[in-house]
Order: sequence, then C-alpha cells, then structure tokens
Amino acid sequence: MSTNRPARQRVRPLPKGSTLYTPNASATRRAVERRSARSLLYLHQLPRWVPPVVLAVLLVVGLAVKGPAGAAALCALAAVVGWLAALSWPRLTAAGRAGRLLTILVLIAVAGYQAAR
Repeated sequence: MSTNRPARQRVRPLPKGSTLYTPNASATRRAVERRSARSLLYLHQLPRWVPPVVLAVLLVVGLAVKGPAGAAALCALAAVVGWLAALSWPRLTAAGRAGRLLTILVLIAVAGYQAAR
C-alpha cells in the first residue's frame, strides 16, 4: 500500500532548557555560540552513535597512518575537541578545563610526531 506522502524524518527533541546561549556572555562568546548553533543542532539530529564513531575513526586513522594524513586526522580531532571545549567552557570546573586542554595538547603533539614519521 503506497501513500503519496513524503517520508517523515525523525526529529529528536532538544534538551530541556530555555536557551542554547550562555546568559550575560561577552560579544565574542555570543558570536561563537551563534555560529555554532546550526552545527550543534545538526549534530543533535544525527543518530546518537554517529559523532562518537566519526571521532573514533579520526583517532584510529590518526594513530595508524604515518605522515601528513595521520597528522591531519589528529588535527581534525583536536579541532573538534577544542570547539566543543570552547562551547562548554563556562560550565566546566577547573579540572574539566585542564583535562580538555591536556587532551588537545596531547593530540597536537602526537599529530606533530605523526607528521615527522
């Protein structure tokens, strides 16, 4: 039995809360959040397993492939982690901030090592 209606795409509801933006944020932070909103909403609509799998693939490729290709994968991973860290920065504790900075620095250091191989 066929209906002539287009297939409906499943839409995940947004998390509870009144806004996607940080209250009383600086102009720079507001601009970053505003530019990131569309990407975050897109990521939210993907199946839950897609973003972690893509990040895991970048990590495995970055560690397994020698040379510039591996370094590029690790740099892409560091950029995504840095972007998400910047967006979550106001809600993080000092330990959370230090952990994210350490993660980004380690990814960049390993990318440098991979590029030199």
